[in-house]
Amino acid sequence: MSPLYQVARNSLLLTLPISLALLQGCETFAWKDNGNAKTKSIAEISQAVRQQAATVSEPLPQVSIPETQVIQSPAPVVEEPQPATVWERLLAGYSLDKPLNKRVQTEYDWFSSHPEYLQRVQQRAEPFMHFILNEVEKRNMPTEMALLPVVESAFQPFAYSHGRAAGLWQFIPSTGRAYGLKQNWWYDGRRDVIASTAAALDYLQALHKQLGGDWEYALAAYNAGAGNVRKAIRHNKRKKRPVDFWSLGLPKETQAYVPRLIAISMVFRDAEKLGISLDSIPDEPRIAVVPIKSQIDLAKAAEMADISVEELYNLNPAYNRWATDPAGPHRLVLPIESEAVFSQRMAELDESDLLQWQRYKIKNGDSLIRIANKHKTTVAIIKDVNNLKSHRIRAGKYLLIPVSSASPEIYSKTVSQRLAQKQSVKRSGTKIEYTVQPGDNLWDISRTYKVSYKKIAKWNGMAPTDTLRTGQTLVIWTKQKSSDTTLAVNDVPKRISKVSYTIRKGDSLSRIANKFNVSVADIKKWNTINKKYLQPGDRLKLNVDVTEQL
Repeated sequence: MSPLYQVARNSLLLTLPISLALLQGCETFAWKDNGNAKTKSIAEISQAVRQQAATVSEPLPQVSIPETQVIQSPAPVVEEPQPATVWERLLAGYSLDKPLNKRVQTEYDWFSSHPEYLQRVQQRAEPFMHFILNEVEKRNMPTEMALLPVVESAFQPFAYSHGRAAGLWQFIPSTGRAYGLKQNWWYDGRRDVIASTAAALDYLQALHKQLGGDWEYALAAYNAGAGNVRKAIRHNKRKKRPVDFWSLGLPKETQAYVPRLIAISMVFRDAEKLGISLDSIPDEPRIAVVPIKSQIDLAKAAEMADISVEELYNLNPAYNRWATDPAGPHRLVLPIESEAVFSQRMAELDESDLLQWQRYKIKNGDSLIRIANKHKTTVAIIKDVNNLKSHRIRAGKYLLIPVSSASPEIYSKTVSQRLAQKQSVKRSGTKIEYTVQPGDNLWDISRTYKVSYKKIAKWNGMAPTDTLRTGQTLVIWTKQKSSDTTLAVNDVPKRISKVSYTIRKGDSLSRIANKFNVSVADIKKWNTINKKYLQPGDRLKLNVDVTEQL
């Protein structure tokens, strides 16, 4: 093989794949064959080239050439515009059906005609809405669920209903405990925004699963209970009626409950059309959950976070007293901008600096349990602070006990301060402070003062079904003249209450007279008694001097 031939052959071998590759993008092109231009396909050209190459002494390598090859450029990346506000993000996740039937229309008309109410709701929701929306989206739930606190509590963290439901999500005590919400003297998890949001969404998801994946059923069950929803469904099936939510015979409150959530979600959607202003709440975190080392005085925590005590309570409404629960949760919700400074100051403090302490001298008969109960703390805290290895204590020795660092008025949202504020509201009529006696109930007290028992409950921050405690002070506003309820004998004021007493098994007139410090003759004078024997369940009217019962 001559050197010239070798060079030519190698050149052909190197350039053939490149030439073929250039041909792949075209199905046909002009080819000069013996001076005549004709159109050939790539397959025909490939065959011709191979035939010419076969004249050399060595075969060329096989090259696979596709009939066509489309070279695609990568698609440009188009970034979805991020929502600027929480409301835009909320609307983007709507997925509930929104029928504009009569029940929904009624609720829609009310919300759309009360823009001032929606303004208050937005202001209360501002710290929490981004957090709640995040939690809803994590679970792939309809974002309308983030508006359920509007229906339940109008986003009032201290809301307490006539049915003993508390917090943004309005948990009653039993359901709250079932979903892990601790409730004690120090702390009520139903008002803990972080814990109650998780519990509410857990509950809604459980109801959704139990009731066949229907969100309208789940919402109805959240209000009325799953048992009532199932009962209504079974009833309609027996009657061969439709079983959708709108056809069920549910309690009146529940029939309005689901339409209310749908209506409020529609009003937020139609806000611009309705001329309703939506606050520009940025779609970014507004709160931070910050760990603390142990129990902390809330006045001190507010100082460390550079916020007011009232703002701290509004973000942490679960704490009933002047400090966090000794047993936890050991965390605080703070404005996002306060997180760094608070965490830095917390890291620099010793645990003993989180509370103020007083020296308590142990008395004869004292025990750790008695001392802890007296000072509203726990035995574990006292033992830990005082390095006690056992429960044994000695009279005359001293213990360090945690106490509040500021006056009671500073802790503006404790249970006692909220009650005092509610009871101090001026209302129409004469104000009476009534001390609860053994056997009292709201119904009997309301009849004595001729006011609604529901109003008495409302005036005193209670639910009508709450149990009264002996010695508890109730504020009552009555239109009765003061002479009807207060008498004076020998210049000593006497407060006479008209009491309706229900006769119990074993009662006698003399026993009842002794119990209320009245005479049998008086009882007979106040009541028409035609029976020889008293019957359990009968009622007697009594005029009782409550000052003698104290």
